[in-house]
Amino acid sequence: MPRLVSILWLLVLSPIACAQTSPAAAGEAGQSLRVVMFTLDFPESQPEHYSIRVAGEGPSLYESSGRLSADSDDKDSFDFNFTLSDETRSKIFALAAKAGYFQKDLESHHKGMAFTGKKTLSYKDAQRAGESTYNYSSNAAAQELTSLLQNLSATLEFGHRLDYYRRYQKLALDEELKRMQEMAKDNLLVEMSAIHPILEQIAADQAVVNIARARAQRLMDGVGGR
Repeated sequence: MPRLVSILWLLVLSPIACAQTSPAAAGEAGQSLRVVMFTLDFPESQPEHYSIRVAGEGPSLYESSGRLSADSDDKDSFDFNFTLSDETRSKIFALAAKAGYFQKDLESHHKGMAFTGKKTLSYKDAQRAGESTYNYSSNAAAQELTSLLQNLSATLEFGHRLDYYRRYQKLALDEELKRMQEMAKDNLLVEMSAIHPILEQIAADQAVVNIARARAQRLMDGVGGR
């Protein structure tokens, strides 16, 4: 009989405990469930396809497929888990909010626009979901978010190629690092900290020419976590 009473009390108290969950705790749970996803498909570019998944907390995921270089017909796939800075993560979700969580059509529908790839932005949390596919958007927040995520892709693809070249084509490293420096000066690379491990390996590799090692070190020192 006492066991039955205990069970009954648990059944009575469980809804009360759930109801007493603080709004702050509920808000934190909702924040962690947020996800922004960006995909781009552009057969004439490198990579031909990529996606970036950014969650409210935890690691982000980047996936791409296409040719490793313009002069290669070999297909290559790349999967990479990385940690975004709090600043960039917050900016991504703030821009998603400004863009209405992509619940409306983002396509500008302007005639004569050059095709720059099929882009899709999507958002999901515990309360809402939205998705829109576009070539070009006149929505200012969507434009800024698209540029940010495309620059993030460029940064991660540099890291992918640098890792390949360090293993198989060390003489190609200097030109690739030079291109990186030029793009970094124009603020076209973001979250450089995500590829610091490969830059550190290049800078420390005695088999790599000194000028390339110096470029890798300057990218780490001069660009930092941008």
